[in-house]
Amino acid sequence: MRGSLVSRGEVVRRSFRGFALFEVLLAVTIFAVGVLGLGRCVERMVSAQALTVEEGRACQALSNAMAMVESGAVVPGDSSREKLQGMFEGMELRTTRKLLQEKNESRQDVFGVYQVTLEVSWKRGGEVRKRELVFYHYPRRR
Repeated sequence: MRGSLVSRGEVVRRSFRGFALFEVLLAVTIFAVGVLGLGRCVERMVSAQALTVEEGRACQALSNAMAMVESGAVVPGDSSREKLQGMFEGMELRTTRKLLQEKNESRQDVFGVYQVTLEVSWKRGGEVRKRELVFYHYPRRR
């Protein structure tokens, strides 16, 4: 009769085997949730990096257009649109010019000063993104 009895230690060991399986399943679940969360973070980081690069290109396009206007190489009309080429492919530059009606500190009219607005727009993910630069320009007399 003694051989059929199960010792107390053996019962405890058997119950720990089932508990170990549950712990492994719980650990795998927690690991999977962590990997999925990390994947989302990486996806958002890549998207933010791409947006930063695009905005850098837009700022460079605005800077180039401003330099062209200030140097006199381009004389802006009252309003124009231009599709950009090269490294700015997919972007559109809109230029507007408005004559300022301002007075100086002596209350005299200031003539020949224009407010130039440069706006670059592009599409990203079905959404139109824009960057704008506004500056004053006094064209050189030739």
